[in-house]
Parts: sequence; C-alpha cells; structure tokens
Amino acid sequence: MSFTLVLILIGALLLLVIGINVLQQQKERVEAERRIEFARQRAIIDETEAVLSNTGMMPCSTNIVLVLYRRVQDALQAATAISNSQQQSDYQRRLADINNQITTLQSSQPQSPPIENFRLPDNDKQILALVQTLKKLKAILRAEHNKGKVDPSIFAQEESRIDSLQLRINVDSMLSRARAASFMKQYGSSKQMVTKALSTLHAIKAQTPNDPFIGRKVDEAKQLLDEIMGAQKQSEPSAPRPKNEEDDIDMLFQPKKKW
Repeated sequence: MSFTLVLILIGALLLLVIGINVLQQQKERVEAERRIEFARQRAIIDETEAVLSNTGMMPCSTNIVLVLYRRVQDALQAATAISNSQQQSDYQRRLADINNQITTLQSSQPQSPPIENFRLPDNDKQILALVQTLKKLKAILRAEHNKGKVDPSIFAQEESRIDSLQLRINVDSMLSRARAASFMKQYGSSKQMVTKALSTLHAIKAQTPNDPFIGRKVDEAKQLLDEIMGAQKQSEPSAPRPKNEEDDIDMLFQPKKKW
C-alpha cells in the first residue's frame, strides 16, 4: 500500500514538473514573440523617422508627410501595447507628440510644393542620402497603400511625384558626372554618360511629352554633347604630314650645294 502511494506521489510530482516546464516554455515563447514584435515595430519607427528627417531635402506634400506620421503613430501604438513598464512611459509620450503633430498638420492648409524648382545637392553624400530616402519613401507609400491606409488618388499622385524626382536626380547626376569627366579630358566616359542621359530622357518623353523638364534637359544634354565633341576634336593630335610633303620641305630648307 505504501509502495503504491509512493508511486502515485512520484507520478504526481512528474506531472507537476512537466506542467511547470510546459508553462515556462509557453511563457518564454510568448516573451520571445513579444520581443520580436517589439523589435519589428521599433524598426518601423526608426525607418520612418529617418525618412521624415530627410524630407527637407526635397519638395514633399502634406499628404506624404501625413502618411509617414500615421505610420509612426500605428507603430507607436503597437509598441506601447507590448512594451514593458520601463519603456511604456517613453512610448506613450512619443505617441502623444505624434498625435499632436498629426492634428496640427490636418488642421493646416494642404500643400504640394512644385518639383520644377528642385535642384540637386552639390554634395555627393547628400545626393546618396536623397536617392536612398526616395527609394524608402516609395516602398513605404506602396506598403501603406496595400494595407488600405492611403487613398488611391493620393497614392497615384504621390508615386508620380516620387518618380519625377527620381528621374530629375538620375538625369542631373549623369550630366554632372559627364561635365566632370569632360573637365578631366575623359571624353569617352563623358560621351557615354550624356548618351545614357539622352536615352533616358527620350524614353520618358514618349510617355510624358508635355513635361517642360524633359525638353529642357534634352536641349542641355545635346549642347553638352556638342561641347564634349568639340573639346575632344581640339585635343586630338594633328595628323602627320605625308612623306613626300616632308621631303619637299626638307629639300627646300637644306643647305644648298656648291657646284
């Protein structure tokens, strides 16, 4: 009887240990999932805020800024819900700040600055940052549209603006590099970049023939190509004189013989 009781106690103890292990594993799994989700939301916040910090480098409309603010707002709400007690107060404060910014932006007059006056930065590092920002901005806009958080008309308008900015940066960058290569007398590379810029412009011109930027840049690229061809022609060595012409000149200037 006592042996049976011992077996029962041992079995109960084993079940208790197994149950505790299962609960512990479940708790660790939930915590791991919480950390993964929290890290994902933090990555969304950091990425979007980095894009927001670079929007001053380009003409951004109110609509695209609101898309970015709302993305940060959604991520902050999700992060606040799963953050621990130490992190929660900080995320609640940041959430209150972004809510105020959204309210202020919504109450102001919508703006859509023209992109015609956009000028490429002189610094290569800034150009690279601008290119990366536009790439991320386009990806964010598409992701938010796929979630149903961006009106289709706003999505089409803003994507078109991003495409136009990317085109301007690409063309201006190629022409700028072509000028620099020509200055260094690297005429082959210079002509190649201008030709590539012209090909890009002609391809876009077929789709948007009334864009004044396209026509202006086509004329600029053609003029630059003419300048490069002229500079290359001037830098080429003179052709050698024919041999009989050299002989005639030598005979003319050689000392005369006395007979």
